[in-house]
Amino acid sequence: MTDNAQRREHDLLGDIHVPADAYWGAHPARARANFPITGRPIAEFPHLIQAVAWVKAAAADANCQLGLLDQGVATAIIEACTEIAAGHLHDQFIVDVMQGGAGTSTNMNANEVIANRALELLHHGKGSYEIVSPNDHVNLSQSTNDIYPTALRVGLYRACGPLLAAMLRLQDAFTAKAEEFKNILKVGRTQLQDAVPITLGQELQAYAVTIGEDRDRLEEARRLLCEINLGGTAIGTGINTHPDYQHLACRLLAGLSGVPVTPADNLVEATQDAGALVQLSSILKRIAVKTSKICNDLRLLSSGPQNGFNDISLPAVQAGSSIMPGKVNPVIPEVVNQIAFAAIGRDTTITMAAEAGQLQLNAFEPVIARCLFESVTELTAGCDVLAERCVRGISANGDRLRAAVESSIGLATALAPRIGYQAATELALTALTTGETIHHALATLEALPRSELDQLLNDPITLTGHRELK
Repeated sequence: MTDNAQRREHDLLGDIHVPADAYWGAHPARARANFPITGRPIAEFPHLIQAVAWVKAAAADANCQLGLLDQGVATAIIEACTEIAAGHLHDQFIVDVMQGGAGTSTNMNANEVIANRALELLHHGKGSYEIVSPNDHVNLSQSTNDIYPTALRVGLYRACGPLLAAMLRLQDAFTAKAEEFKNILKVGRTQLQDAVPITLGQELQAYAVTIGEDRDRLEEARRLLCEINLGGTAIGTGINTHPDYQHLACRLLAGLSGVPVTPADNLVEATQDAGALVQLSSILKRIAVKTSKICNDLRLLSSGPQNGFNDISLPAVQAGSSIMPGKVNPVIPEVVNQIAFAAIGRDTTITMAAEAGQLQLNAFEPVIARCLFESVTELTAGCDVLAERCVRGISANGDRLRAAVESSIGLATALAPRIGYQAATELALTALTTGETIHHALATLEALPRSELDQLLNDPITLTGHRELK
């Protein structure tokens, strides 16, 4: 066979030629010509392809058990789907992730690849659709309008697993650093002004807690993805399906995918509703916002080193300048900031796409899919990079931190219960106007013996409010 050998296929619009060795056929060929948008085929979204394969396998198995599909054809379809779910033939999923048609091009791309691989398994040539048809057999009891939303939810559920694991690793990295720095006293800051003392451990433990909270919220949003509209076909009425198909196909899909999917109570509502996708996007935005805030803090805390906060040092991972020798930049927090900015922007896109749905279908789930998978993937990578290339290597500049505490007027607040509010105010004003440390100001005011102050400074828990933070 020559490289330019072709086979002829036929669809609604007439004949079209495709490469003879391609597993895809007429519909993807036209879709590729119609949607040269991002240059990113759906093959770049493996969780979606895997989920589509599981849905198709479950449908074939259900149809066979219900006597609607020949056993031999069903077996070949299921075997083809199993191969695709395992990662094979993903290069044959060629349609652009951005497409019109509510995902029909993705569904037909899958139908044709599965049909042609099933034909091979049955020892027939590609395109012999009278034996295994993309529509009559692979797509039996289905519509794009229940297959695509179902696969999207199953794929996203699976994709969120690595993100949850990456967030846990980041949480653990901050927890470990918090334990390491639990006795290092420093100045807390509000509105970028000196506040009361805090330990560096308490500061970093707060980051671990906030990531843990977001993990809980992501788990909640993930569970909402488990309600699916499989069996609803075109608009949720279940036209062209066996009465037992919906529950059987859902049960089989749960077994194949490991995702605890359940059939929606009202398939008409479920077919048009993108609420669970909006909820997931909102949680991803929350994760992005809070992680970006942490990165902002890390950049501030490590700023300098001579002329900034310089509370901590981030690990040096690369040279920071092509012109300034010795400069090292906080490149890991910076890249995570940018991941967050992109996720926040995608949330707006998802909001508009969900709102734009009309009547019994939302035609804009392809852009929702693209945005959600990109955000999940990038946030997963960002959490891992932040943990491994930054947080685990943070070091504390302890001497500088202690000196800052001793000279900060924030210390006056911690001393107020011992010397009274008025004396503490005079202490702070004296330190500010003279530039003296709190030590010297106390000696001037004779408000507290130096030995007692030294004792307080060596007791971080007392100065930070007697809280055993977890």
